[in-house]
Amino acid sequence: MIHLQGLNKYYPTSRGRTYVFKDVNISIPMNKSVGVLGPNGAGKSTLIRMIGGADIPSSGKITSDLNISWPLGLQGGLQGNMTGRENVRFVARIHGIKNTKLVEQKVEEFAEVGPYFNEPVKSYSNGMKARVVFGLTMAFDFNFDVLLIDELTAVGDMAFRAKSEALLKEKYQSTKLMMVNHSVPQLKKFCESAILLGDQNITYFESIDDAVEQYKKIYAAAS
Repeated sequence: MIHLQGLNKYYPTSRGRTYVFKDVNISIPMNKSVGVLGPNGAGKSTLIRMIGGADIPSSGKITSDLNISWPLGLQGGLQGNMTGRENVRFVARIHGIKNTKLVEQKVEEFAEVGPYFNEPVKSYSNGMKARVVFGLTMAFDFNFDVLLIDELTAVGDMAFRAKSEALLKEKYQSTKLMMVNHSVPQLKKFCESAILLGDQNITYFESIDDAVEQYKKIYAAAS
């Protein structure tokens, strides 16, 4: 389970606080992979970042006894002044790997960013960052219970997307996913259940088909 207790997330504006989530209390079962649905601006990426520790709630808390990955997605979680290789080396050492050469090689080969692997990450496109983050997470086994994925399967050309999807399918046999993707067919390919975001709240659905039906009923006309 991932527990959200009294969760508030807002941003200050000239008109006062703009809430993304307001007083959210929900426990999300992670016995199935979970798709994240919601209209633009509902907070899908914000939620993923908070669950993964890359962002913090304005108030309230998120707790879980599961080992949850950092957010994998277009924004990535890399230090901009370090090269891709240095980021990989740093993360690997944090997780107890002293000889990082094999991990570096695996990520370099998987990410397919060429000489940019030895350039500062701040020079990368969003897609390049996502490739390196994805490769880093998949290069060796962190024993994550949950992988957080934000639009990652949209990265790269068709061949790279196919490679990423194949590796994801291999990983999620033993690991659950929480996935944001604007493509409903992609969500259905990987996820059995779903959460629907909207009106500053979160609703859990045991079946992703039920969540998609509700999402279309509420938001399709508006879009």
